[in-house]
Amino acid sequence: MDRDEVSRPLLGSQNGDREHGSYLDKVKNGKLYLATFAAILGPLSFGFVLGYSSPAIPDLRRIPDPNMQLDAEEASWFGSVVTIGAAIGGLLAGWVVDKIGRKLTVMFCAMPYIFGFTIIIAAQNHWMLYLGRIMTGLASGVTSLVVPLYISEMAHERVRGTMGSCVQLMVVTGIMGAYVGGLFLGWRWLAVCSSVPPALMLVLMCFMPETPHFLLAQGRRAEAQEALRFLRGPGASPEEECARIEGAMQDQGTSLGWADLKDPVLYKPMAIGITMMLFQQLTGINAIMFYAESIFEKAQFKRSDIATVIVASIQVVFTALAAVLMDRAGRKILLILSGIAMTISTAAFGVYFWLSSPDHDAQPDLAWLALGCMGLFITGFALGWGPTPWLIMSEIFPTRGRGLGSSLCVLTNWAAAFIVTKTFHNLMEVLTSAGTFWLFSCLCALNIFFTIFFVPETKGKSLEQIQAHFKGGTR
Repeated sequence: MDRDEVSRPLLGSQNGDREHGSYLDKVKNGKLYLATFAAILGPLSFGFVLGYSSPAIPDLRRIPDPNMQLDAEEASWFGSVVTIGAAIGGLLAGWVVDKIGRKLTVMFCAMPYIFGFTIIIAAQNHWMLYLGRIMTGLASGVTSLVVPLYISEMAHERVRGTMGSCVQLMVVTGIMGAYVGGLFLGWRWLAVCSSVPPALMLVLMCFMPETPHFLLAQGRRAEAQEALRFLRGPGASPEEECARIEGAMQDQGTSLGWADLKDPVLYKPMAIGITMMLFQQLTGINAIMFYAESIFEKAQFKRSDIATVIVASIQVVFTALAAVLMDRAGRKILLILSGIAMTISTAAFGVYFWLSSPDHDAQPDLAWLALGCMGLFITGFALGWGPTPWLIMSEIFPTRGRGLGSSLCVLTNWAAAFIVTKTFHNLMEVLTSAGTFWLFSCLCALNIFFTIFFVPETKGKSLEQIQAHFKGGTR
């Protein structure tokens, strides 16, 4: 049968959808889960990088060696310099994934993790600490782009939401792992433990396939079929899925030029992806985490290090719940519910700071309100706006624009994180604490409307159907 004849009906007709459903019934997911596990060791490493500074900084502030001891400003840079490396990594990854492929890029990002933590382990001065953090940040930026992309191009639509949500689940698990490790280990031994996941990822990825989408874009059809046999099991013929992917590529082309920026298949998902990344950082997540320790202290919780473990545990539990619900409830409903929870909690946080301000003569004990708001906010963020923007970013771009589009999304996210973190204290001075959180509440409300009117539902759709939606072929 001619390849064009195979591909045309599969993209839109009811017969094609029934045939595709029958094909998916034959799929075995065991090796897909294995490949996903190997890849998400990258986000687990990313989480260790983000969480490492919280237990390490107190140790480095107390260390007697003057060449290693950090003052307040140096500690601030030790925590935030990761974002500089991550922004560079996000830009670099957009070019690398299209040149050497998704699999090799995942393997490549293991090296800066390992080298960076090794430099921290062997550090003799501040600059070695900074260099190690920048290198692990570089790896984190690459990871945040390539792993969601690798998983979305491997997974079929019945499990892609769950598999893609595992990226954020592993990030928060890594953060919690660093916090728990910090309870028992010094900063050097914690760095040793943090280097284990990327080393394991490097080994396991040697045995995993490249994504079929990338292989077909390179004209390597036989290798793409072999990859699909590995990922889908022996009972599912790879020909149908190969033809489906090729049909979409024929419609869109494989090369990217300036004229393509006028194509709705590219500029619409780019606008949605970038805006979602902005909204994720404008929810106030960094502000909530910044206040977490002081909130627990006001609630007479003596051990702030254990408090951070509790906060991280809440994130892990509800991010895991989001992964379970993603392919059942859908992306949009989780984003909307998440936005509502964050709108209410940040508005209530503003009330808490307003009532606790020196302008009020009576100072009621409102620690319960702060704890409740923080719990509601973290729950809401973990259910929707934590994992879902990364998942949707990996789904909505056409093959020829995935590197560029994902790179711009990652750069936007890290740049917004840096700007929000650095301007947060200025906002507090200008707007007061209450006004700052009411501003976050308004932005959370705005992201609800953005989700309703602009974010497409991608649950149960193949990547080719999602691209057809932006072209106007399907709803």
